[in-house]
Amino acid sequence: MTDLGFEGPLYILPFDHRGSFQSGLFGWKGALTSEQTDRVAASKAIIYEGLLAAVAGGVPKAHAGILVDEQFGAAILRDARARGFLTAAPAEKSGQHEFDFEYGDDYARHIEAFSPTFCKVLVRYNPEGDAEMNRRQAGRLLHLSEYLHRTGRKFMFELLVPAEQAELEELHGDQRAYDRSRRPRHMADAIDALQNAGVEPDVWKVEGLDRREDCAAVVAAARRAGRAGVGCIILGRGEDEAKVESWLSTAAGVPGFIGFAVGRTTFWDALVGWRDGRTTREVAIAEVARRYSRWCQLFAERAADR
Repeated sequence: MTDLGFEGPLYILPFDHRGSFQSGLFGWKGALTSEQTDRVAASKAIIYEGLLAAVAGGVPKAHAGILVDEQFGAAILRDARARGFLTAAPAEKSGQHEFDFEYGDDYARHIEAFSPTFCKVLVRYNPEGDAEMNRRQAGRLLHLSEYLHRTGRKFMFELLVPAEQAELEELHGDQRAYDRSRRPRHMADAIDALQNAGVEPDVWKVEGLDRREDCAAVVAAARRAGRAGVGCIILGRGEDEAKVESWLSTAAGVPGFIGFAVGRTTFWDALVGWRDGRTTREVAIAEVARRYSRWCQLFAERAADR
């Protein structure tokens, strides 16, 4: 496992959302027209230009990265790679409860075509959930993990641990209570289970945690048994700015957390304003840059205080 892991800092701006852009941002269902596809791509270009503006404004280029999909962001992936940015591209089908490959058995060809720094997967995995589904997912992920390491590519694993219905009922439907009392242990257990199945990410992208000790437990799971180089990053889950700042502050103080991947909280309001004609493209770019720069500054300051 000597080559496993990634040296941070790693400040990712993720906008690989597909279904949520089509339906959530634009309200479109079904197959898109070429004009609609271009409109989605134009919205993603705003986000990318926000990152470029943030780097021009002082965010260290060596730490800045994007996560964007091939469907709407192929040109962005190519441009970012040519400019020397960290890049990540998703391998999963969008909006699926169970992980599967966007391009089926042809996944490797798509990864090789763009050669991103990271191949990323989003996986919903509760270790106390559907055991057969967990096994199916782990089997597919093992194939991907082995391919990536065999070909010298980095693996980013976005782990979501949704509550089981029975758990929510025990907690009277209180999602916040689940996040505090159960999700942290499930996260560590899920990491253990996936590692035991042979799935070996270089970076774990995880949901925010409110307590430092929970962050430390996740790092311990990610780095157990010789995986000392493996890093963790925090995602934003579409929360408001105050919640994201709290999560980043907590995680940044824990060795092993090397950065973040905060998407919707960074760009959604700006894109809605642009979509509705309330703000110009330039204003939207500036707002994306402002929020992304804020996360970078905050994480770096808190990490320096470790």
